[in-house]
Amino acid sequence: MTVTLSADEARRIILRAQGFLGADARRGGAPATLRRLGAVQLDTISVLARSHELVAYARLGAVGRQEVERAYWDDPARAFEYWCHAACVLPIDDWPLYAFRRRSFRARKYRWHEVPDSVDKVLEQVREGGPVTTADIGGAKKGGPWWDWSDSKIAIEWLLDTGEVVCTRRVGWRRVYDLAERAVPARLLAEDLSDAECVIRLAGIAGRALGVATRADLVDFLRLKAPAAALLDAALLDGGTGLTPVHVSGWPDRPASARASRTAGVRTGRTADARADCAVSSRAAPAANAWADPVALETEPRGRHRTTPLSPFDSLVWDRARTARVFGFNHRLEAYVPREKRVHGYFTMPVLAGGRLIGRIDPAREGSTLVGRQVSLEPGVNRRRGAESLADALWEAAGWVGCDDVRVDRVDPYLSAPLRDALVR
Repeated sequence: MTVTLSADEARRIILRAQGFLGADARRGGAPATLRRLGAVQLDTISVLARSHELVAYARLGAVGRQEVERAYWDDPARAFEYWCHAACVLPIDDWPLYAFRRRSFRARKYRWHEVPDSVDKVLEQVREGGPVTTADIGGAKKGGPWWDWSDSKIAIEWLLDTGEVVCTRRVGWRRVYDLAERAVPARLLAEDLSDAECVIRLAGIAGRALGVATRADLVDFLRLKAPAAALLDAALLDGGTGLTPVHVSGWPDRPASARASRTAGVRTGRTADARADCAVSSRAAPAANAWADPVALETEPRGRHRTTPLSPFDSLVWDRARTARVFGFNHRLEAYVPREKRVHGYFTMPVLAGGRLIGRIDPAREGSTLVGRQVSLEPGVNRRRGAESLADALWEAAGWVGCDDVRVDRVDPYLSAPLRDALVR
């Protein structure tokens, strides 16, 4: 049976699933936040802080940076780095679930670069001298642009992709590589899951982390390519993921392909009867346009959350299409856009307030001053209340990063006076 949700109900379930609502949202600190989210995206850009720190800050407030680092990179390992939505920090218990991707890399025999013949030599270096950084094995670059990697860097990243080595901690911002057999608990190494088992279990994790998600949302969370996406289709339609089909009012009607699911049923070894059940299921619930965590449907989300800026790589907003659908908010990361073509700024952070994305801040730091290089409010948001929310977000972020003053350089004229007044402390 398909559950019907309003768009507002779905949005609140999503906020709770993402750790912004509910009595348990902050319990357990940064380690619990990582487990709740399932994946925290990494990125090299650092403005207020690096993105993985901003994710914790958005949910927990002024959490100490060392606490965040220990949640991600510790000994013994509580997390590892691998490819999920992008390069992400993932709970160490999820190591077996990415076997399908490690096998895919091995079969592909190619990275962004040709895999060099020195792979075995580099692996032996790690075996004998590990843990190692790229500096220990010959350096990361040949000397040209950032993508002009040395053979040793290509080799070690290939070994990471295929699971021979793993990164469970960093020194500064440099990865530390070690043999998976040394860094990953033996009980996890011993698990041998099929591709279908991996995808099914990961879809459950993604569904719980997202709260309510379309098929496209799940595919984007896990960045599934065609063979794995077909396995996902089959599991959604036959209930293998444990997620509940729902219809969210106002969301596009795009059910998963029954044809793709039947194809996936052949690949996963399902019987003809099971494949027929899958097809019947897709016809029986045509109104479903999304899936939800069944536990999240049991109780109504309650509570309020703090006003906070969000990293553009935060899983609440990392998918532009989903963000537009859930919040009516269109944004893009403009860090890689030429300066003269930027609309909102280099590292524009959406501001979450009252369950909505109410504005944008492009932050910077100048000594002990937090600078809003560009600040804007979304259409339809009350100017006074919106200005107060933006000011709260700026001042709290300033305190977290050790700034004692706030300055705004550029703001829309209609917002200038109320924001100026709201910033007075």
